[in-house]
Amino acid sequence: MLKQWIGRMTLAAAVTAGAAGLQAEELKALNFGIISTESSSNLKGVWEPFLEDMSAKLDMEVKGFFAPDYAGIIQGMRFDKVDIAWHGNKSAMEAVDRAGGEVVVQTVAADGSPGYWSLMIVHKDSTNLNTVEDMLANAKDLTFGNGDPNSTSGFLVPSYYIFAKNDVNPKKAFKRTLNSSHETNAMAVANKQVDVATFNTEGMARLQLNFPEKADNLKVIWKSPLIPSDPLVWRKNLPAQTKQKVYDFLMSYGTTGDEKELKILADLGWAPFRASSNDQLIPIRQLEMFKQKAVIENDSHYSAQEKTEKLADIEAQLAGLDRRLAALDAAREESN
Repeated sequence: MLKQWIGRMTLAAAVTAGAAGLQAEELKALNFGIISTESSSNLKGVWEPFLEDMSAKLDMEVKGFFAPDYAGIIQGMRFDKVDIAWHGNKSAMEAVDRAGGEVVVQTVAADGSPGYWSLMIVHKDSTNLNTVEDMLANAKDLTFGNGDPNSTSGFLVPSYYIFAKNDVNPKKAFKRTLNSSHETNAMAVANKQVDVATFNTEGMARLQLNFPEKADNLKVIWKSPLIPSDPLVWRKNLPAQTKQKVYDFLMSYGTTGDEKELKILADLGWAPFRASSNDQLIPIRQLEMFKQKAVIENDSHYSAQEKTEKLADIEAQLAGLDRRLAALDAAREESN
């Protein structure tokens, strides 16, 4: 499902949403949330030049908000402490559902890739661990580094494709399970502190750049289906004037051939942004529901009636998402 669809929608309606009626005053400063995929020092190094450019172009202070976990960014937006944020698709879904967020643009990989991939990694010396099947067969003797529960590639995708599909509860299957950031998990495997961990292709590229000797110690034993590229999410209740300025900045950044802007984006692993909307999250919502469905089907605590009702509700939601995807596909074909 993820391979077949990568969301791409314009944001004109979102930019002008709330234009009718009383308008809030334009913000004097903008708090930009950045999810904790690696250490704050590494993230600040690549993000601060972008935030400085954004501040200069918007003529307002743009402050980076570096939380220790994904939930910190989501909660920050919920209480209007974060105005716009870089998210993975899973945490973006949580921000939209729980924190009044709205997808505004989608990142584009510097190499033009339409997305990225979740990985399962082990140390290169683990000669008995070469496949997911090997990992599951030996799980009781292994320490597992899982991702942040709000991470798409570090948690949601492997939760469905590896564990739910094989009717495995990682918290029970492994000798020990830890939850950490992508970089922490990769370093732990490279240093033989954990036996196996989730990771992703974007993190691997950065690790190869920043810590090549550690990257050389890793072996990939599983690669997921394609995951849509990350979105930027703003809070829906931002003043309309602020939204317009932010949107114009994002959609023009790096598009004029400015070498400095292109270098800043490249350091983040990106090319210029493209417009998007909450519809980008539909494949992730489907994945979450497929995972929930598998859990319910294998849960003996529910009565037959409870199980039937819960599964019927999930099927109805999935059908609604399928209809939305069909409508989007029809609209794209009509516009071509």
